[in-house]
Amino acid sequence: MDEPSTRGPADESTRPDRDALQALHAAAERIRGEVGKLIVGQRDLVDLLIVSLLAGGHVLVEGVPGIAKTLTARLLARTVDATYRRIQFTPDLMPSDVTGSTVLNGSDRRFEFHPGPIFGNLILIDEINRAPAKTQAALFEVMAEQQVTVDGSTHSLPDPFFVIATQNPIDQEGTYRLPEAQLDRFLLRIVVDYPEQQEERDILYRFRSDFRHRQLEEVKRVLSPAEVARFREVVEQVYIRDELLDYIADLVHRTRTHPDLYLGASPRASLAILRLSKAVAALAGRDFVTPDDIRAVADPALNHRIILVPEREMEGYSASDVIAEILRGLDVPR
Repeated sequence: MDEPSTRGPADESTRPDRDALQALHAAAERIRGEVGKLIVGQRDLVDLLIVSLLAGGHVLVEGVPGIAKTLTARLLARTVDATYRRIQFTPDLMPSDVTGSTVLNGSDRRFEFHPGPIFGNLILIDEINRAPAKTQAALFEVMAEQQVTVDGSTHSLPDPFFVIATQNPIDQEGTYRLPEAQLDRFLLRIVVDYPEQQEERDILYRFRSDFRHRQLEEVKRVLSPAEVARFREVVEQVYIRDELLDYIADLVHRTRTHPDLYLGASPRASLAILRLSKAVAALAGRDFVTPDDIRAVADPALNHRIILVPEREMEGYSASDVIAEILRGLDVPR
């Protein structure tokens, strides 16, 4: 007797229509244009932020101070007509400072829940690794389930809910390593480097008479929350054939058996690559995923979910080196 198939139904019949894809592509171009009013270069950072917003996941942005991580996140938030909140993480930050707390109302002697700054649509958490483990744990539920439980009562967050967190990989004084379970809740990690020399010149020319970033006021709203929800549905409908699902599964499975890795990626990583590759395809105006879409998102989707063995780390290898090696060893579906 044949084993029952574990494969789900093919989604080819539910491909998004051409008009919806064109609208999504046009909206992404407008976002790039608005962000580009202040940001010079950083095309990969901007594109991956847009991809994550459309895929419905959170982002960890890592880089040294002064390379416009926070400014880029702030500009992206200005392009969406939604509630923006910025939370500066510090060593003395308590969980209730993020999620909110129950307070006694003196007039009627009843307890009321006062929402914290996490209750918004686009949340920028600056220097996320400066808060202790207790405060980091407060983010587990909110990032995974889009809700907060305080004193036994559950409070849903608004939709869309999108977290952009930044951290500095160099400064270790007064910082705390993020738990692996929390890192796994970020859809991707973007590593931002210094700009090229010509880009640095362009930055100086652009801001030589604008020390206070007055150009920020020129950034216009591009998307409404309803449009974000609609475009996320478009991304979900993008077609991906079975061979590419097998390709993703093979890629993630090899992180669990690779001799240079102490910790491989979880099934959540497979789903992250699936969602991100669909968003990349939609952003390019296509209603189907290609192997190049998967390869483009493999590193940012995996580099924070795997851990090198100590010997390889001491030799100067990185998670990205291992991911690139695994990709080279995979047969690309045709």
